Amino acid sequence: MTQSQLSDLLIAKLVREHGGTRHRWRRLAGPVRLYSLRTHGHCNWAITPTGSVSEIAAIEQLLDDLRMDHPILDAD
Repeated sequence: MTQSQLSDLLIAKLVREHGGTRHRWRRLAGPVRLYSLRTHGHCNWAITPTGSVSEIAAIEQLLDDLRMDHPILDAD
């Protein structure tokens, strides 16, 4: 899975589960950052969401699930 595929999957799940627009969730989630497997062997990506406490919690909850299913990403 690539950064853009993970981002698209996250946004689709957020819209489906919490409503709102793709544009708003994409802005709140922010970009997917990749890290070197040398220093981050267990999970080589991160997202730092913004927004209200409930919006950040919704994003973080889905991120936990995505980390379990897709811990290692390929560059786009």
